[in-house]
Amino acid sequence: QVSLVESGGGLVQAGTSLRLSCSASVGTISNKPMGWFRQSPGQEREFVGAISWGGSRTYYSDSVNGRFTISRDNAKNTVYLQMNSLKPEDTAVYYCAASAERILSDRRSTYAYNFWGQGTQVTVSS
Repeated sequence: QVSLVESGGGLVQAGTSLRLSCSASVGTISNKPMGWFRQSPGQEREFVGAISWGGSRTYYSDSVNGRFTISRDNAKNTVYLQMNSLKPEDTAVYYCAASAERILSDRRSTYAYNFWGQGTQVTVSS
């Protein structure tokens, strides 16, 4: 069993940066592929990015590619989402997720992930 906790959200102005963290309060995520998703009111949860369990491969949605960076520190049991050049349309609740499988068939799907955090709000003002 894995329990995830996100932190680092807040209210920022457009063009600035935030770094979200996702840590396991129970269990380990050091051997698990991880994903970041976000959800705005009235919208479905959408894929933001993912990182392989070893950290050597990262994947991003087109909307954040080049602005967001995912990294992990397995020694600290933590995954990060560095968000730069934030836009008002990035406003959402951000969730991290862990998969119990080493290899994901569809890392962009919420169904690929078994464990989810409670989410952290990111609000970007114009």
